[in-house]
Amino acid sequence: MARCKSCSAPLLANTNRCYYCGVRNDVDLHAKHDFSVYKQASDRICPHCDQALQTIQLQLDEALFIERCTDCFGLFFDLGEVETLLNHAVNEVHAINLAHLDNVNIDRYQKKQPVKYIKCPVCREFMRRTNFAQKSGVIVDSCRAHGLWLDSGEVTHLMEWKKMGGQLLHEREQRKKPRERPVELSRELDLWQSSMPKQTIGLESDLLDVLAYVVKKIL
Repeated sequence: MARCKSCSAPLLANTNRCYYCGVRNDVDLHAKHDFSVYKQASDRICPHCDQALQTIQLQLDEALFIERCTDCFGLFFDLGEVETLLNHAVNEVHAINLAHLDNVNIDRYQKKQPVKYIKCPVCREFMRRTNFAQKSGVIVDSCRAHGLWLDSGEVTHLMEWKKMGGQLLHEREQRKKPRERPVELSRELDLWQSSMPKQTIGLESDLLDVLAYVVKKIL
């Protein structure tokens, strides 16, 4: 269990603020990942605190520069950088533990957290709220052009998720999708054809034949 850097009291799993002394803690990087400050104030803005983000360099196999808020300790990753950090921090996993995945999400679930749309630190446009991969329990704020924002504690949550086989589960579900979609198309085509009035079937037969041919080719 993480402890407060100020008073050494234990920190709850779903918060970075100490219940005893009120100090915020860096629960994602402190004592977990070596890093150095590359730029004290970047041109990217924290979507919560409205102040310049600090650019830091994580000491991985290759240089990884990310942005960090020195107040709320949220992190901003360019596209693909979260995956790079997870691959470096978590050894290769070969099994999926569904029970432990559920427990991780229960422990990390933040009750009574209001839904809030925040702006991209780069372009200042509102970001989308999306679930990170399969069964992660982490709702990330994403900008398609620039990257992902993770609130404090969510990187640690994702690391625990990956250790329990969450990424394996996501990859397995992704492999199923190309096979499932053609089946859905075939069913939709059958339903469409059966619902058409009889007098129109002759008029649309050519179109239906073409669609059926395309679906069979996909299958």
